[in-house]
Amino acid sequence: MAGLDPPNRSMSQSRRRLVPPVGAGLPANSAVLRQEGYRRARPARRIAAHLAPVLLLTVASLAVWAGGVYQRPQDFIREAFHGDPPPPKVLWITRALRGPIQEILGHAPDSRRVRYWARDGRSVWILEEIGKEQPITTGIVVQGGHIERIKVLVFRESRGWEVRHGFFTDQFRAAGLTDTLRLDRPIDGISGATLSVRALIRLARLALFLDQQTEAER
Repeated sequence: MAGLDPPNRSMSQSRRRLVPPVGAGLPANSAVLRQEGYRRARPARRIAAHLAPVLLLTVASLAVWAGGVYQRPQDFIREAFHGDPPPPKVLWITRALRGPIQEILGHAPDSRRVRYWARDGRSVWILEEIGKEQPITTGIVVQGGHIERIKVLVFRESRGWEVRHGFFTDQFRAAGLTDTLRLDRPIDGISGATLSVRALIRLARLALFLDQQTEAER
């Protein structure tokens, strides 16, 4: 409007310079910056919170999948006889055999007969015994009255699968059976796999006992 002096530009500019930008001059540990940092960190925390259950499920699934079919029984038999297995034979579980078998297993035998494969003083047995809740399928080779090899073929439970490894099964090599139906050597256990360890020891004793019953036929 006419008659008014124009505003003093230098004074206006200096006033604007006196107003600091938001956050300018505040210490690094101020509440404002802490709140801003928290807002930036929240997405990362949310991602970590969502990933935690996934990681737990992954670890659990690895434990479950540790079990499974390690070798088919027919392949184990073929391997024991260098690719040329003999025809199977049958051992009938008579009344005289039921008592010793029950002593070895701690329960009555589940079958009235057992199939096996034998040639040249060697016999192969595919036997099963329950660890905790499920049967463990095991292949056992007996040569000259002593265990030549024992292998877990199928494991169906989520715990105790460590018995499949050589550091455990190698302990049975050359083991025999005493007059009291015990192994002639101690077998070291595995922490967390006690029931599976006991099951394999019973199967080793059973295979040696059954092998003794077939000596006359061989």
